[in-house]
Amino acid sequence: MAIKKQYLKSKPVCKVTFALEAKEAQNVAVVGSFNDWNAEATQLAKQKNGTFKGTVDLEKDNSYEFRYVVDGNYINDDQADSYQWNEFASAENGVLNL
Repeated sequence: MAIKKQYLKSKPVCKVTFALEAKEAQNVAVVGSFNDWNAEATQLAKQKNGTFKGTVDLEKDNSYEFRYVVDGNYINDDQADSYQWNEFASAENGVLNL
């Protein structure tokens, strides 16, 4: 799992690239507070090496909760900046600080 942050000088935006190795998976998405937890909104594209990857533009100076949805199962990124307990999900979400 990997998260890459690229801050833009011209805009108050950070390009965040999410990458998740899931060779056996058919479908991977990233969901979070930035896309209303919609699994259809941010699908990751499967690369030839079996990694799923996608980039999202997020407003900087904010924190966002997120998780991956891998073939219907929610998982956290071990490289999240921190973790936040979520009562609704009865689980921890990863937190991204920009």
